[in-house]
Amino acid sequence: MDGQTWERMWGHVERVHPDGGAVAAAIRSAARLARPSVPPVPNYKLSMSIPEWLQAIQTYMKMLHYLTNGQPSVERFPISFKTHFSGNYFHHVVLGIYCNGRYGSLGMSRRSDLMDKPLIYRTLSDLIFEFEDSYKKYLHSVKKVKIGLYVPHEPHSFQPIEWKQLVLNVSKMTRTEVRKELEKFARDMRMKILKPSSAHSPMKERSRGKSLSPRRRQASPQRRACRRDKSPAVVDKKGDLATLNEVGYQLRI
Repeated sequence: MDGQTWERMWGHVERVHPDGGAVAAAIRSAARLARPSVPPVPNYKLSMSIPEWLQAIQTYMKMLHYLTNGQPSVERFPISFKTHFSGNYFHHVVLGIYCNGRYGSLGMSRRSDLMDKPLIYRTLSDLIFEFEDSYKKYLHSVKKVKIGLYVPHEPHSFQPIEWKQLVLNVSKMTRTEVRKELEKFARDMRMKILKPSSAHSPMKERSRGKSLSPRRRQASPQRRACRRDKSPAVVDKKGDLATLNEVGYQLRI
């Protein structure tokens, strides 16, 4: 870092901190600065129950305070998978990472290749296909992939996490179609032209990259009383809730 940038950083501290130059002067003139505390990694014991182990992990993550939030060059976004195995549906959420033109992920899973992925994937579709291939090793077929928007770095933001800005029914699409939709979505995300659903109508999902048609006019009371909702109700009863909670907390920090 050159001297000009270094001085600009301290000038920014003096402008935004309540104590201004006093804080900057105290830090710069200090002979020794305390090292930042690093919480100990929790150790699993055979006597611990699953809830106790999950609580230990959550406590550790809370002690980290700012996992990726203090790194504005690192963009974070949720990726969720719906898979099918042995007659049951399963849900898994990981934290997608984009930095320096490469994609990767962070997460929790019993399988090492279904959570953390290094920042080596040139495109978002390469990352998603890597997960899909990993699921095949365990005889899981990926049915749907949902991708959210970048999570803001403001630690006090009240903006809700956008979990499913893009929804792809990959089981009914070719890889060429999936790649096309993912790369279009990734390009829009990098340009930051996508807006949270709170800025739009309640219909927030974009399936296969196609824009939603305008909402129909409200039916008259007579017609509305006679109409019957014929859409099927699908309820997925099984999911990795622990992973969902952990990744949701990673997004917040």
